[in-house]
Amino acid sequence: MSTREVVITGLGASTPLGGDMTSTWEALLAGASGTELLDADWAADLPVRLAAPAAVDPATVLPPARMRSLDRNQQFALIAAREAWADAGAPDVEPERLGAVVSSGIGGLITVLEQYDILNTKGARRVSPFTVPMIMPNGAVAAVALELNARAGAHSPVSACASGSEALAYGLDMIRTGRADVVVCGGSEAVIHALPLAAFAAMRALSARHDDPQAASRPFDKQRDGFVLGEGASILVLEAREHAEARGAKKYAVLAGAGMASDAHHIAAPDPDGAGAGRAMSAALADAGLEPGDIGHLNAHATSTPTGDIAEAIAMRRAFGSDTDSIPVTAIKSCSGHLLGAAGALEAAVTCLSLRDHKVPAIRNLDDPDDEVGLDLVRVTPRDLATGKAALSNSFGFGGHDVALAFTEA
Repeated sequence: MSTREVVITGLGASTPLGGDMTSTWEALLAGASGTELLDADWAADLPVRLAAPAAVDPATVLPPARMRSLDRNQQFALIAAREAWADAGAPDVEPERLGAVVSSGIGGLITVLEQYDILNTKGARRVSPFTVPMIMPNGAVAAVALELNARAGAHSPVSACASGSEALAYGLDMIRTGRADVVVCGGSEAVIHALPLAAFAAMRALSARHDDPQAASRPFDKQRDGFVLGEGASILVLEAREHAEARGAKKYAVLAGAGMASDAHHIAAPDPDGAGAGRAMSAALADAGLEPGDIGHLNAHATSTPTGDIAEAIAMRRAFGSDTDSIPVTAIKSCSGHLLGAAGALEAAVTCLSLRDHKVPAIRNLDDPDDEVGLDLVRVTPRDLATGKAALSNSFGFGGHDVALAFTEA
């Protein structure tokens, strides 16, 4: 493994808060919410009718022919990748030195459900010939790699809600090991549909605050009752520092390290002791050559579930000890909803912008912090971030997947 430093040179997104990264970041700083009450006929009888749809529909961005050949999660991935690539200045890189790692926690589920309905109502001959590429878990990365002619490798690690962060960790390794000079990384998800909503509701994982949708997602708050299902994508361009500097590229931040662990505790519930999550954070610090006191900000996974938020707080205290009290913590799912396999990538991009602008977005709906959390939570208004500090972004997924990413100023 080499010691090549990896920088972030491009950001892209399509989220419930905005159709690009800039509008998403501005909405976060303003404390906006992307949650709404679904009024579609298909949602009328669902136990939970709250969701955070993308602010800009892909149909307004992509041509009809392209829309027909891509599942909705692939559409978001392509849109975000195009923005990130343009933002990075469309690097002049040999295809064999360009990689892509784009993940999805669930993949092309909407296509599966729609094509199954077509099979049953209209017959086998009406099933789309694009169905298989549209339902593949690696469909999003395939679309991005084809778009950018990325030939160093196209990968799609699937680890539920930690998938987007694991994609960045994989991209970091691709550059460090010399497989690539530039890697386009991130996550995408689009499953706002009756079956996923009904299934998550059956697990009691979703907020049912129908009387006040924009107050539904409330990480670390005493009244939290579950997450809000969101959709969208976020893509980051990772680049070897020497490659970026040779072409005069701007740099948002340094992806200094990554740490991964697993709970081996329960298929859905987190380890209440936070052991695996704490190990992931400590591993990210070690990989980046950082000490707990070097961290000036932490972007929490914090989905707004009763057990998950407490487990993460315990994990933070495991990793940071006495330094925990001085680390400002935010949780952007309070605004964006939970983008599942795209969540970690979006939160990584936001962490980069926090380091660039020295601003930490506030946690929306945090009216009465849970006494068991015991963290320095950023409330009401954004907080200034001290210069020269590093930041950590956490992601945890069903199955006990734990990923932490460490970033430093560029």
